[in-house]
Amino acid sequence: MGDPAAGAAALLWSITAMSDTAERLPRVRAWDRPRAFAVIGEMVWWVTIVDATLVRHHQEAYDGVLAGQPPAQRRVIDGTLAGLRFVRNRIGDEADLAGFIEPSPPRPGAGGRVTGWTWKALPEPALTSLTPRGQEWEMTRYRAYRARLAGHTTGEVFGQAVAFLKLAAASTSITDTGVHAAS
Repeated sequence: MGDPAAGAAALLWSITAMSDTAERLPRVRAWDRPRAFAVIGEMVWWVTIVDATLVRHHQEAYDGVLAGQPPAQRRVIDGTLAGLRFVRNRIGDEADLAGFIEPSPPRPGAGGRVTGWTWKALPEPALTSLTPRGQEWEMTRYRAYRARLAGHTTGEVFGQAVAFLKLAAASTSITDTGVHAAS
């Protein structure tokens, strides 16, 4: 299992990186597409890393915070995080992040920033290279992507994910997290 102090430090570092990237996201202008896609990719990475770490190493705290949410919000959180896992699993060798994002005209209140870009609706992925169990797992995440990400803005999706993960992290036994759910 490794050194618990090292694991706690790694989680804190990951939460800090996720939070810092979340703070940068609204400052990225839509005209700077290379930087915009880079920051969105970082957000996908950090959110899914923090989520996986909390699920694997702080399951009780994670489940407790999730159970404390109203049922509709639990579904939103679960679906949002599963949809982001789908994106993480597909980008790289199989797909480009630009295939997931619609750089749209600024929406009211988005001010020409990438937080107003929307996640695209995507066709079902080809999963023939996966085992039946792997296909089922990936299709569950694809359906979550369609339900919770497609048509929603990057700002909305990441905002929901980060708020929940900060709340879950703050409820762990790790001390001095410096993480505040209200951010």
